[in-house]
Amino acid sequence: MKKVNKPNILFLCVDQWPGKFLGCAGHSEIETPTIDRIAASGVQFTRAYAETPICIPARRSIMTGTSPRAHGDRIFQPALPMPQGMPTLPQTFRNNGYQANAIGKIHVYPQRNRIGFDDVILYEEGRSNLGSVDDYEIHLAENGFAGKQNMHGMSQNEFSWTTWHLEDRYHPTNWITLEACRSIKRRDPTRPGLWFVSYNHPHPPLVPLKQYFDRYKNTQITAPNIGSWALKEDRPYPIKLIQKTWDQLSDKKLEDTRRAFYALCTHIDHQIRTIVGTLREEKILDNTIIVFCSDHGEMLGEHGLYAKRVMYENSSNIPMIISGTPNEKRLKKGFKDNRLVALQDVMPTLLDLAYIQIPETCTGISMIKDLKRKTLYCEAQEGVTATRMITDCQYKLIWYPAGNRWQMFDLNDDPYEKNDLSNNQSYKKQMINLQDELIKELYGCDKKWLKGNNFIGFKASNFIPAPDRNLSGQRGLISYFEKKQVLNTLQNKEFSLKKQIKDLDFKNSLLSDNLDLDYIETLIRERIIFRKKNETIYIIKSNDTKK
Repeated sequence: MKKVNKPNILFLCVDQWPGKFLGCAGHSEIETPTIDRIAASGVQFTRAYAETPICIPARRSIMTGTSPRAHGDRIFQPALPMPQGMPTLPQTFRNNGYQANAIGKIHVYPQRNRIGFDDVILYEEGRSNLGSVDDYEIHLAENGFAGKQNMHGMSQNEFSWTTWHLEDRYHPTNWITLEACRSIKRRDPTRPGLWFVSYNHPHPPLVPLKQYFDRYKNTQITAPNIGSWALKEDRPYPIKLIQKTWDQLSDKKLEDTRRAFYALCTHIDHQIRTIVGTLREEKILDNTIIVFCSDHGEMLGEHGLYAKRVMYENSSNIPMIISGTPNEKRLKKGFKDNRLVALQDVMPTLLDLAYIQIPETCTGISMIKDLKRKTLYCEAQEGVTATRMITDCQYKLIWYPAGNRWQMFDLNDDPYEKNDLSNNQSYKKQMINLQDELIKELYGCDKKWLKGNNFIGFKASNFIPAPDRNLSGQRGLISYFEKKQVLNTLQNKEFSLKKQIKDLDFKNSLLSDNLDLDYIETLIRERIIFRKKNETIYIIKSNDTKK
């Protein structure tokens, strides 16, 4: 193989952004001009899915190129370390001569585990309970706002909203962008770079900048889609649970909530411009592959549901856009590819584009190869909330083991999943075919919900929702004292290190071949209050205690 010029990789990852929420995906209300431009210069994969539409499992798939079955999490385990012996995306690139940096949210444990990156500039949304203070929190503390990022009062998984309460420059979206640009400018120019830039929004808390919320004030916001099945009393048990978990918003409140969500998306879109502009100013844009994707979607009122964890399109279907370099022939410009792809495919695809051998541990498929899946399997949760899904691109079959319930949708004719076909005899053949494929994918505790090749599930118990005393993950002010302590510790360490440097400078001067005896005498007299014969020393006290 002839020697090739290794491309840089700009990997833009967002959190909780549905695949349909893009101008280039046909959304008539949301403004995403930057991402639309990137899509026009590359390939948009319209049938991309998060195998487990939950933050941590999804990100494990991204970073290992593997399915949840392989990497070990289909639930949400905040304190689960990355799997041993499984090469990560950044480590594989570094092993092949790349510098690799992450900026923003990576959601691994331990939090400061670099998982192969040279450096991680971390934003973990105030999860200091897991043992680490992130760099964004330290940044706020250094500027006099320790612990105040959560003073807006909005929860991490709730759908109230307000505008951002600090100066614009302290918004996490702006901070992540700034640090990403600095990382690009600080790169080693002799090596290609991988930059994983991971925004925490539009994931709640919904705290857009005021100017972005105001952009949508006069926009006519379309109401969410509600399937007839979502209104029935006998709807699937896990769906009832989720519907009861979140408050059902009034039409007006939901409308403004969607405005706030769109505002966060547009803000990110505009910030991406700054990163792309930095690549251009550094004269490396034409040799940089740009990837844009999300870890999962967001229901945002569709079918009376909020957040993620379910297999409907708003939750499981994600944006996936890859724009190659001008000379990259394996990616068609402005092309919409409807093959089934997933987050586990990102790693092998990027390695393929960089002409790097794909590790044998990867279960994903390169999206630039001719090989295409016939079906894609997705899974989330265990126990009463367990949900399993399989799709052949046109039909989607969802199984809820609790109550042994089924749903099936024709995504071509019914992209908003309003009409459940599972009890329609006209589609019995399609349903049986997908059930046969689903059985092949089941493992672990799923097996007890089968009897031979028959699905039996288990009986769902009555559910009485308890009050959410955690307010959906609300962060508090206790972090203020933690950050102040961290900052004080850093300042004391800095003072100590400066003193050590001064002492070492003194010792080094004594070892020099060209001793300045007058200087040495001065240093000695200063340090040990040494006086010569017939000298008197006066000590002048200062009000400055540090001096």
